[in-house]
Amino acid sequence: MSEQPPTPASPNPVTPGSQASFGTYRRQPVSFVRRGTRLQGRRQQAWDEHADAFVVDVPRHVADTSVHPDYVFDAEEEFGRTAPLVVEIGSGLGEAVVAAAEADPGKDFLAVEVYRPGLANTLLRIGQRGLTNVRVVQANAPEVLGSMLPAGSVSELWVFFPDPWHKAKHHKRRMVKDSFAELAARVLAPGGVWRLATDWSGYAQQMREVVAGSEHFRNAHDGERTGAESPLTAAWASGADCEATGEQDTVGGWAPRFEGRVLTSFENKAANAGRVIFDLTAERLPAVP
Repeated sequence: MSEQPPTPASPNPVTPGSQASFGTYRRQPVSFVRRGTRLQGRRQQAWDEHADAFVVDVPRHVADTSVHPDYVFDAEEEFGRTAPLVVEIGSGLGEAVVAAAEADPGKDFLAVEVYRPGLANTLLRIGQRGLTNVRVVQANAPEVLGSMLPAGSVSELWVFFPDPWHKAKHHKRRMVKDSFAELAARVLAPGGVWRLATDWSGYAQQMREVVAGSEHFRNAHDGERTGAESPLTAAWASGADCEATGEQDTVGGWAPRFEGRVLTSFENKAANAGRVIFDLTAERLPAVP
C-alpha cells in the first residue's frame, strides 16, 4: 500500500502520531484495506439526518480512522444511562448490531467500522427503527480497544466474519491473533463474553488457538462438537474451503450458532457458496491477583 497523507477534508482534527492511514498500527499491519468514503443517495441523507445523534465524534490522530490516545469513551454520558455495553468490531452494514439493539433495548451497542458508507447504512437502519441504544464510530479497532474504551467496560465483544486474508502471505493482517486477545481482555469485564464467527476454516482454527493460548479467556465450549459433529470436519469434507486439510476434528470447542446474530447478507452468500460457518464463544476470566 502506498503512503498517502491524510485528506485535508477530514471533518475531525488530526495530530501527528498514528500510522493507521498508512497500512500499519504501532508497526503492525492493519486488518483492513481502505475503500471509498463517498456517500450518495439514502446513505448521505441518513448521515445528514442522524450523524449528530448517533456518530461518536472522536478526536483524531492523523488518520480519519484513528483515535487520539487521550480520548476515553463515556458510555453513561453518551447513552444517558447505565446499561451493559455490547461492542461489535467490523459492523459492516449494521445488520447484526441494529437487529440486536432492536431485540434487546436494555443493552447499549457500539458499532465500530472503518468503512464510512457502512456506518451510513447503519445510521439508515437506526433511523428506520427509531432506536436510541446504538452508537457508531469510524475507528481502527486496536485503538478503540487499546485506549478509547475504559478497561472492563464491555459486557460483550463481537467479531463476526472479519476479513480472512486467506493467502498465507497475508495472514499477518488477520485481526484475531494473540495481540488482539490482549486488547479484548482489557475492555471486557470479568465474565464478559467474546463472540467470534467466520466462514473460513483456517481462520477458525487460528481463532480457536488464540482463545486457547490466552490466560485471560476460557473457551465456553471447550471439547464440544468434535468428530462428525464438528463444523471443521464438515468443512474439510466439503472441499469448499481452500485451507481445508484433515479428516476428523478431535479438538472441537465450537459454539452453537449465536442466536443473537441475525443472518446477514454476507453470511447468506457464504452459505450459498457451500461454506461452513464457525462460532466461538470465549469467557473473560477474572484477573489474576
